[in-house]
Amino acid sequence: MASPLLHQPTQFFFSNTQLKGPSHGFLWRPPCSSFGASHSENKARPIRASVDAPTFPLFQTPKQHDSASELEPADPDFYKIGYVRSMRAYGVEFKEGRDGFGVYASKDVEPLRRARVIMEIPLELMLTISKKLPWMFFPDIIPIGHPIFDIINSTDPETDWDLRLACLLLYAFDCEDNFWQLYGDFLPSADECTSLLLASEDELSELQDPDLASTMRNQQYRAQEFWEMNWHNSAPLKIKRLARDPRRFLWAVGIAQSRCINMQTRIGALTQDANMLIPYADMLNHSFEPNCFLHWRFKDRMLEVLINAGEQIKRGDEMTINYMSGQKNEILMQRYGFSSPVNPWDVIKFSGNAKIHLDSFLSVFNISGLPEEYYHNKCLAINGDTFVDGAVVAAARTLPTWSDKDVPPIPSAERMAVKELQQECRQMLAQYATTSKQDEKLLDSLPNAPRTLEAAIKYRLHRKLFIEKVIQALEIYQDKILF
Repeated sequence: MASPLLHQPTQFFFSNTQLKGPSHGFLWRPPCSSFGASHSENKARPIRASVDAPTFPLFQTPKQHDSASELEPADPDFYKIGYVRSMRAYGVEFKEGRDGFGVYASKDVEPLRRARVIMEIPLELMLTISKKLPWMFFPDIIPIGHPIFDIINSTDPETDWDLRLACLLLYAFDCEDNFWQLYGDFLPSADECTSLLLASEDELSELQDPDLASTMRNQQYRAQEFWEMNWHNSAPLKIKRLARDPRRFLWAVGIAQSRCINMQTRIGALTQDANMLIPYADMLNHSFEPNCFLHWRFKDRMLEVLINAGEQIKRGDEMTINYMSGQKNEILMQRYGFSSPVNPWDVIKFSGNAKIHLDSFLSVFNISGLPEEYYHNKCLAINGDTFVDGAVVAAARTLPTWSDKDVPPIPSAERMAVKELQQECRQMLAQYATTSKQDEKLLDSLPNAPRTLEAAIKYRLHRKLFIEKVIQALEIYQDKILF
């Protein structure tokens, strides 16, 4: 898809809060004993994602966020949105862009030393399931003893969080005059959803990645089997209207997977790993250089979206968060249905023995920090140099390297290692049925292609662009270091 949200205790795990009365039929409470004894689990965030990365002043040194007591709204005025009681937004607007709904700045925001609140969303409108028994939360619209609880309790609380949330969403969409049914108008339809759960066999083959295709087939089978067990005509206990066909249920699971936020929250004396569907916050798109982060305010059970301290935002800029830190394109594709050619955490598995000098490579591209914290140090870079991006940072992490303190590389040996690594990259590209240029032409010739097909072609294209970038980086390394 193209716009939702999510997840290390970094930008995706949060901390904690209390709630007032119900809103439009929603009331949060621990389940009655009749609901069943086992509940819970964890998962991560949203559905859509802006994948196009800007020119990287890539990953500057991590910004430190101030404590919640020092946070301030981006704008003293706020407005209520849609049907949400007490949902507040400051200085932002929600509109549809190229990648679907997104959140954009409605005015300039000058950089401050403290983080700024731009959204406050109450817990009462979230569907949550957490990990440690006996905690499980539901909206008040679900009657005690309803058969949907029997279906939910037939799942494994440790692994089936997405199936559980899908069941709750389907039930909420079926109830008249409640928030989730109304909010459903903002969610992508099955035809607009990029989740590979909805991909056909032919579309999975377009990934040109047998391992990912096999993983998605298994996930499709798992969801289909669950549907047949509970909604098929032959099921002894069924609520047919919630999912009359398997595609409807696959869509609900895809929505749950891509729009759910994984966070840690305190409930009573316990710190829980919770899964939450959070309206409006799920419209935040993904970026590897996010300008916002999420914060859980325990005092009154509010999820807050905040602008990074010191971040300057221009009117019309998109507000973004990092869905998953440290994950490869394969995981992002599996979870959210998108990938990126500048994912700094992607990897290439080299099989040869060639290695280049680590310190020299980092120096050429002005990359600083430890391996898990590499970032482009633009203070050392030449103005106007836009070559270094997430793909180059990923290369610094994934290329086979050696380092022996201050021992310099031997030019002839280094040249040989570079050429050997480049050759292996070319061999990887040759294994694909199409080239990156052919993939780009194919995308241009299919403007109305199904979203899942488009996502699959982009996935393989982004992989090839990443490998090509590594070849280019090695070429530049030769020019600047060896002579």
